[in-house]
Amino acid sequence: MTDPSSYPVRLAEDIASLIKTLDDHLDQAAPRQAAEILGKVLDTEDGVLARVTDLIGTGSRFAQQQAHRGMLPPEVWLAMGRASNELASVGMDLDEHAGAIKQLGAPSATASPLPPKPVASAMVVRRSR
Repeated sequence: MTDPSSYPVRLAEDIASLIKTLDDHLDQAAPRQAAEILGKVLDTEDGVLARVTDLIGTGSRFAQQQAHRGMLPPEVWLAMGRASNELASVGMDLDEHAGAIKQLGAPSATASPLPPKPVASAMVVRRSR
């Protein structure tokens, strides 16, 4: 049995807690901010879904090794592999819609955060008599 106080186990607990916190923020976020959050979560390179998919893939390879050694039933390896494949497939399906989500999260073109620059005008000089 593994030591539950080990760093990787605590890290997994902390990440699960952070994901729950992110879920709470997403639930309360305004539409634009929610779209920004989802855009980061679904990012195919560095997003949460991509990282979780990688993690489950690594878990599948671990389960495969242990199944070959007789330490785990083959069904565990098959289930982990299926989960990894399903997550990858879901990620690809969601990637098709990532543009729409990111567009919703982008600042609109009509709302400019900067005030307009002053426009130069002709100088009028008056002579005094």
